[in-house]
Amino acid sequence: MSATRIDVPLAGLSNRPPVPIEEEIRRKIEAERQRLTNAGNGPHGKHFHRPVERAFTAEERDKVTILIGGLTWKHEKVMKAVFEACGYKCDVLPTPNVAAFQLGKEYGNNGQCNPTYFTVGNLVQYLQLLESAGVPKREILDNYVFFTAGSCGPCRFGMYESEYRLALQNAGFDGFRVLLFQQNDGIQAASGEPGLKFTVDFGMGMFNALNLGDIMNEMIFRIRPFEVNKGQTDRVFKESVDTLCAMLKERKPFEDHEDLPAWLSKQMAAHKNAGWEKVVNSLGKVWEHLYGRAYKECLQVVHDHLATIEVDRLRVKPVVKIIGEFWAQITEGDGNFNMFAFLEREGAQVLVEPIATWIMYMMYQVKERWREKKPLDDKYHRPAWWELHKHAVNELNFRKKLAGIAVGEMIYSRQYHRAVDALGGIAHHLVSQKEMADLAMPFYNQFARGGEGHLEVGKNIYYTKHKLCHMVLALKPFGCMPSTQSDGAQSAVANAFKEMIFLPIETSGEGEINAHSRVQMALGEAKVKARMEFDQALKSTGKSLEQIKSYVADHPELRQLFYPMPHREGVTGMAANFVLHVNDLINGRTKLHRVPIQARALATAS
Repeated sequence: MSATRIDVPLAGLSNRPPVPIEEEIRRKIEAERQRLTNAGNGPHGKHFHRPVERAFTAEERDKVTILIGGLTWKHEKVMKAVFEACGYKCDVLPTPNVAAFQLGKEYGNNGQCNPTYFTVGNLVQYLQLLESAGVPKREILDNYVFFTAGSCGPCRFGMYESEYRLALQNAGFDGFRVLLFQQNDGIQAASGEPGLKFTVDFGMGMFNALNLGDIMNEMIFRIRPFEVNKGQTDRVFKESVDTLCAMLKERKPFEDHEDLPAWLSKQMAAHKNAGWEKVVNSLGKVWEHLYGRAYKECLQVVHDHLATIEVDRLRVKPVVKIIGEFWAQITEGDGNFNMFAFLEREGAQVLVEPIATWIMYMMYQVKERWREKKPLDDKYHRPAWWELHKHAVNELNFRKKLAGIAVGEMIYSRQYHRAVDALGGIAHHLVSQKEMADLAMPFYNQFARGGEGHLEVGKNIYYTKHKLCHMVLALKPFGCMPSTQSDGAQSAVANAFKEMIFLPIETSGEGEINAHSRVQMALGEAKVKARMEFDQALKSTGKSLEQIKSYVADHPELRQLFYPMPHREGVTGMAANFVLHVNDLINGRTKLHRVPIQARALATAS
């Protein structure tokens, strides 16, 4: 049979006679192969270079607005306050929606993951809204920059920067500036631009902001399912976050010549150019951010305001632990099918994950990789056996590196837990990274890179083994490489822990009804599990539910938010723990805690 011929000339071949399709395809493939072979050779060859970003200079700070987004509204508001406190103009992008996802697909590359399309499209959508509101494109390019995370990891997260640039170029905003901080470099500047300076005040302010955002985010999900007055939790938390933002924005920064004792200030002035002056000033700023009066007083005010929320702990709620890909498990919109709001409507209590866990994971990874590399370094770079001094120096340098990371881990976790305790102890303390790595190791190697690495497997086992949840829900983008690897291991994990209810959900811009349907089926099992746990706890007391309710009604302290509720080992749900505690109170095995509500809290409530 003769080859099929085309009747319409191909583009660019209008003056040629028709040719067989197979022959034309072979010719184009050969031409492209030859072009790639010759790329970079000869006088006209061009190598690829990372596009040079137009500088964001210090002179532009008064007019350039830094755009941030991609986290929860709690995180974004406190981060915005820190930017503004350091003299920057800042604005928060809206929560990405399906329309943003569609824009991301339209202007971006094919085959990208869900967070890429949502975040890229959300930025383009915002810039288009500015333009439609009458802001000239030149002014948009000159007066706005975007601040985001970057990476060189093995998954598509490492391509975010190039995707932002491509989508912006395709949407007509070529030259819009994107500033990065790198995942692999920790929290430090990757842009190299003087317009955004990582000072002590900025770094410590962001440290506090991330911690406060994490804690407030977890607390609102732990409180809202039990609120007596519907809507009160959202209102009080918004007012409390505004209070935190005012403190972060308006607090007076430490300056050595103003805040040190007079005699020491004179010494500092006399040695103004001495190097130790900068050290003293930096240490003073760190101390002020961590232990300053403004910070502690603000946390107390927020604590008192939250104390006005009345709760009913007898509501039986299955606890659903959220794990998965970083962005999908944090965002609160269409990017994860509005999953948190759906779970609460279905009667669940959502247990979210703090960003602090990811930061602690990165520090743990650095430390453990150094441990693993040491035998290789000793093998190939080991001094001769008689060079004892070099052996000692090498070992000391290795120990100093480990100690530096260990101190960083200790400081981070200590300050996080101080804030948790200052806000009533409702949020969880951070889980040991060593324990999670050990739990995951039989199923997932801790050095397998990408996304959250072994954390998905480690969290699933940890929260199931310690009975801290009734169900684990893993949210991840469609086709996410690290999460797909984790899901492969999770089948073995589920076989090892028969009581586990684990459900992975792949998110995209479509399929919300199907995803909700799958979650409903798994949640049905979790509800049965929670109800059985509650019924067994109530039965073990030998009392009726009416007796428990009557005692609670006679003791209003038990409806206060910050009443110190003990947690029983092996008991998951709030309601089951609560009936066991009330039974102990009735039987005189423990005393009722008196929780005074401060006058200003009562005034706020009234």
